[in-house]
Amino acid sequence: MRILLIHARYFEYRAREKALDSAEHISTENSSGEFSNVLVVFTTIEKGDSSGLHEIVSNVADDVARVLLNVGAGSVVLYPYAHLSKNLADPEESLLALRELELELKNRGMKVHRAPFGWYKEFKLECFGHPLSELSREFKAGELRRARPIEKKYVVLLPTGEIVDPKIYLEKGDDEELKILISKEVFKVELPGGEPEVSEACNKFGFEWEPMSDAGHMRYGPHATVMIEAVSSYAWDVVRSLGIPVFRVRGTNMFNTKFKPIKEHAELFGDRLYEVETDRGTHVLRYAACHQQFAMIKDWIISYRDLPFGVFEIADSYRYEQPGELQICFRLRKFLMPDLHIFTKDLREAVEFGRLVQRKIHEEIGKLERKYVALYNVTEDFFREHFDYLLDFVRGDGRAALVAILPSGIYYWVINVEYVIIDSLRKPAEIATFQIDVGNARRFGIAYSAEDGKESYPVIIHTAIIGSIERYVYAVMDTAVARKKRGQPPTIPTWLAPIQVRVIPVSQKYLDYANEVLKQLVSAGIRVDLDDRDISLAKKIREAGIEWIPYSVVVGEREYATKTVNVRIRVDNSQRVVKIEELVELVKKDLSSYPQAPQSTPFYLSRRPTLNYLSKL
Repeated sequence: MRILLIHARYFEYRAREKALDSAEHISTENSSGEFSNVLVVFTTIEKGDSSGLHEIVSNVADDVARVLLNVGAGSVVLYPYAHLSKNLADPEESLLALRELELELKNRGMKVHRAPFGWYKEFKLECFGHPLSELSREFKAGELRRARPIEKKYVVLLPTGEIVDPKIYLEKGDDEELKILISKEVFKVELPGGEPEVSEACNKFGFEWEPMSDAGHMRYGPHATVMIEAVSSYAWDVVRSLGIPVFRVRGTNMFNTKFKPIKEHAELFGDRLYEVETDRGTHVLRYAACHQQFAMIKDWIISYRDLPFGVFEIADSYRYEQPGELQICFRLRKFLMPDLHIFTKDLREAVEFGRLVQRKIHEEIGKLERKYVALYNVTEDFFREHFDYLLDFVRGDGRAALVAILPSGIYYWVINVEYVIIDSLRKPAEIATFQIDVGNARRFGIAYSAEDGKESYPVIIHTAIIGSIERYVYAVMDTAVARKKRGQPPTIPTWLAPIQVRVIPVSQKYLDYANEVLKQLVSAGIRVDLDDRDISLAKKIREAGIEWIPYSVVVGEREYATKTVNVRIRVDNSQRVVKIEELVELVKKDLSSYPQAPQSTPFYLSRRPTLNYLSKL
């Protein structure tokens, strides 16, 4: 079964003539219809659906219910539509499936109108323009069970311990960023849209969609590759700085759902699974490092003396995000997740080390001169029985937080924290996260020998301290856009800049001296290039600025005579004449405590083809 979901501001249809001899009988009730704020479900029944119809209908109903709740539509129009597939079921089977789906939707409390089957119909449709207004799905028998919509109760928790209704906080609260988060999460307010400048900034450095792949898959040009490698190395450094033993591993990214823990964990994850059919059955592409790490660690022999310890991997991760939600560097179908799992003895120890992770999360975003606002997803039993733990976390944030309270026992975690920045479009953008997991150790058979010799199951912290690699880049680029809006030059940290220094000779006459400068910088481990093209000095300087190069070094007659360089420092728009050794010290100061990824382009611009993303500048 294939469906196309359209959240329509207005929808109208009218049956014109029979398309099939066996067309369904029509009446005044179903021969036409006119609707507003409606979820239109264009539906195609395919061959083979009848063999697993009950399961398919249940999964489709789950999905329709979830979307209906998210978009806030008042009703559903079930509209037979044969154009989503060439593999059509027989008319009798199709009508039976449509009637069963209609009944299932009504049994779940939805207001449903079904258009007649087997008729040519004219329709008029006006679609809302938000990210969830156009969604397509395919359902087959034997698929994973999709997560049903979960009802959440929202409160605002102040560091004082006071609990405030979100509506009241919107009226009287003083944290404007938290209000934006509340508006989006609780009241589903569509915040101002537009193409974010951060997408243009990412494009500038070679982060692009790959048109020959699936939607939501990116490619990384030479500059973007340097940044990805630098952030990946940095993520490992951050993890090691926690002060606990950490093991780095690598693994595969396809896991077979015939294994019970894989299927159960995937079903808990929800409906954004990337699924692949092979000769061995249905596989899910992992959405983080969990599957591989847990499958590996279940074979380890662990004592209570070994705990806590961490396991880390930068994991290729896949999430089947909807087309309207995709955004360069932020919402992707394939991305890199620097995933750390910390194995602890029990909930108390998990909370203790969760606070350590929390401090590191805030420390890292602070280095970008940003602050997080938090959404705490907690189970009802955790909120009731461990409110003091929750309050300690909120106090650790130093500001009020939005708390979503969910029914107990439906997820493997008891607390799941989303740390968001309010980006340059004044929208919430989740970057970092951590969870406390009380279910997966038992599910995957990960056990340790307790002090009394009995077998126990660890409590696991899941965290991406700096967020996914691409989302960290998003935060960096969004910070640069924020600088631009304040009238400052947009910059990125020197350790992340693909080219950290550009050497610019005033004319070809000074190429030899420019090469001397280049060689000294290269020997110091700095990413540097030389603009040896026979073009004007003004154009060379302008292009260095367009590429946001932190240090532009101009050399001419005076610099050659004094063995100095004239350096333009982008971050503060300053300019000074220094010895080459002093320039190295300036750059090295920026690089202190950060990894240095290798350069990915030739040293000489004359030997570099015009990179497609730079040609657009």
